[in-house]
Amino acid sequence: MNAEQYVESLIQDDPLLEKVKEGIRQEGMPEISIAPGYGQLLTLLVRMTKAKRILEIGALGGYSGICLARGLSEGGKLISLDMNAQFASVAKRHLVMAELGHLVEYRIGDASASLQKLTEEGALFDLVFIDADKGGYPHYLEKAIEMATSGTVIVGDNTLMHGKSMNPDANSPSVLAMRQFNETMTSDPRLEGMIIPAYDGLAIARVR
Repeated sequence: MNAEQYVESLIQDDPLLEKVKEGIRQEGMPEISIAPGYGQLLTLLVRMTKAKRILEIGALGGYSGICLARGLSEGGKLISLDMNAQFASVAKRHLVMAELGHLVEYRIGDASASLQKLTEEGALFDLVFIDADKGGYPHYLEKAIEMATSGTVIVGDNTLMHGKSMNPDANSPSVLAMRQFNETMTSDPRLEGMIIPAYDGLAIARVR
């Protein structure tokens, strides 16, 4: 048993999230939802920061959306972006199943365009979760900082890219983009952040 398996053994089964994973499987969608331990961490972060406005970049099937929405306090709202209309539809169905549908607004289309629209609307967020196309991470991070206030928490998943981020021989555009994202999250003077090296890597930063 490795460290991740041990930690997973301590996490109680969540029938609702298991239904979400099964729903994703039945739809033929990629089975790449956030790890259960990180899902619990998202809920904790929302509750600990008392976040009321959350932005999710990458809805997939709603697994992370449920984890985020579970932590919202009264009057909170989650805005979730996804390029794929099917993914957003499945995610919305799962959020409704979890009785959290009233807390989320889905925006479908190119994430950069959606982020620009949010910027023009003057949107500000208390927490931003990034889990979309890896090549877009640096741009998404800049937009997240632009729509942040002091204390906003930014989280990015899959920062290790199954080891590619650490492999000097891996130099695809998405790997280079992720390295840039990781460096910004951990060393940019606007942020104070770190990377948890479990599962596939989770970066967490606080906007100064």
